[in-house]
Amino acid sequence: MRMTRQAAGSWVLTGAAILALSAVQPAEAQQRKSLRWTTSQVGSYGYTVAASMTKIVEQALGGEYTITVQPYASPTVAMKAVMNGDGEIAYTADIGIADFLKREGGFKDYKPVKPELVHTWYAYPMESMMATTAKHADQYKCWKDFSGKPVFYTPAGFMNWLNFQRIYKALGYDFKHVQIDLKSNADALDAGTIVGSVAYTTSGAQLSSYWKETEIRMDVRVVNPCPDEVAKLKAAGLAVVDVDPKGAFSKNVGPSVLKGVPILFAYNARADMPEDMVYKMVKAFYDKKDELMKIDSGFSVMAKDFVGLQVQGIKANPGMAVHPGLAKFLKEHKAWDDTWKVSGNAS
Repeated sequence: MRMTRQAAGSWVLTGAAILALSAVQPAEAQQRKSLRWTTSQVGSYGYTVAASMTKIVEQALGGEYTITVQPYASPTVAMKAVMNGDGEIAYTADIGIADFLKREGGFKDYKPVKPELVHTWYAYPMESMMATTAKHADQYKCWKDFSGKPVFYTPAGFMNWLNFQRIYKALGYDFKHVQIDLKSNADALDAGTIVGSVAYTTSGAQLSSYWKETEIRMDVRVVNPCPDEVAKLKAAGLAVVDVDPKGAFSKNVGPSVLKGVPILFAYNARADMPEDMVYKMVKAFYDKKDELMKIDSGFSVMAKDFVGLQVQGIKANPGMAVHPGLAKFLKEHKAWDDTWKVSGNAS
């Protein structure tokens, strides 16, 4: 069948329109910039929370960025990934930053390929504590009872893992870590493969996904440090805070008041990330702080004193520079300290 000239012309126009449209769509897609958040592994609190915040950030940045959450074995690995160019914002904590600045632990001899991480946004404190099975709880009265025994201190490279290394160093205890999969926590405790497992709360109000699963599957008991251990920790410059067990645990875990050693978690960007992008992101979290707390009670401390938490994070490691976007925000809120250094690599 022969095609009429009119039909042929129509086909050409339609085909041209389709080709033009198909050319435009990839171009528009390519205009959206990639913003990769590196976090700890799936099942950890850091991954879960990051995944819940992407919509807020994308809206705040006007659809200019496409945000993806990329889990890594630990925050230490996540930090390196960003500084190696495989991400833009890394999940980290004050203790991990300290190790990086001193090039200790997992950062020994490490040389970043890209600009370094800088203070960007502090999200919540976590409180590290020790737990064991209810059936064996009478064998463990103090943290010294776990010294030299097989314990899962959270995965190697996790900030709570680093925190307990710092704790044991202050107490003079033997750190014997057994590496297991997060999902094996309850089974390993029940089988005796490990005699203890480090639990952690966020703002005294949330448990990580794998610990929620653990306490559903078995009865656990939190073992507090004894008074002499608390005194030694405080003498070493570490804080020991009280945690209400009813705020995070769904069952009775023993003590009416839990004792934890806190660390402060952040999502910090590389120094070369645009100032305007970081400023909009931080401001969005500030504006949405009450909404974030409704999504996850772990944001309660940030919601109560957002600006103060940022200041606390910078003061924990004043040797690290502050991103210009965060510096702008803090200056607007009259919370800037002129002794702090603003990074100079933001585009």
